[in-house]
Amino acid sequence: MQESNPKVKHIALLKFKEGTSQEQIDDVFNQLLDLSENVPGIDDYVAGPNNSPEGLAEGFTHGFVMTFHDAAARDAYLTNPDHERFKGNALPVVEKLIVFDFEI
Repeated sequence: MQESNPKVKHIALLKFKEGTSQEQIDDVFNQLLDLSENVPGIDDYVAGPNNSPEGLAEGFTHGFVMTFHDAAARDAYLTNPDHERFKGNALPVVEKLIVFDFEI
């Protein structure tokens, strides 16, 4: 039986600005982990550096995937004050970001 409100996969790929330290990158992902553990509606979170041998990453070095309980949970996360604070801390070291969501 399929749920009436499908889960949402929230994928982000990040390209950090030149000169961003590993400590700064680790801090971004520690903050994301904190968000995933404290914002309601996040069922799962995984993250890591790119390790694809295909050479198609176009400079994106890290990514993460969050699974939200449903679209309403994702929408609430996007406007959550903790998420807004995270963006204020993280975006200054990010050169480029791709976000892609889909329902499962």
